[in-house]
Amino acid sequence: MQNMIFIGIYGYALALDRATGEEVWRTSLKGSDFVTVALAGRDLLAASRGRLYCLEAASGIVRWQNDLKGLGWGLVAIAGTDVSAIAEFERRREADASAAASAT
Repeated sequence: MQNMIFIGIYGYALALDRATGEEVWRTSLKGSDFVTVALAGRDLLAASRGRLYCLEAASGIVRWQNDLKGLGWGLVAIAGTDVSAIAEFERRREADASAAASAT
């Protein structure tokens, strides 16, 4: 998944190959509006027309969806926690601190 870029557009979530720009997969979502996307580990969270989807980032297969009943059809803001990204950030921070300490 590191070699893919994820986008949301006009009722679709898409994955593109980062090196070539070629489309890897495309998944149709409810409506034809703006689609919000956020990568959370191996899941791609996508929202369209007041509905939240969880897709497999590697394939675009919908794992589940939630209609967010009673909340309307407005834009949905998404935040997720990617544990591997946090671990990598911490590793780099510690390496930078170690390098700075040894330089003095």
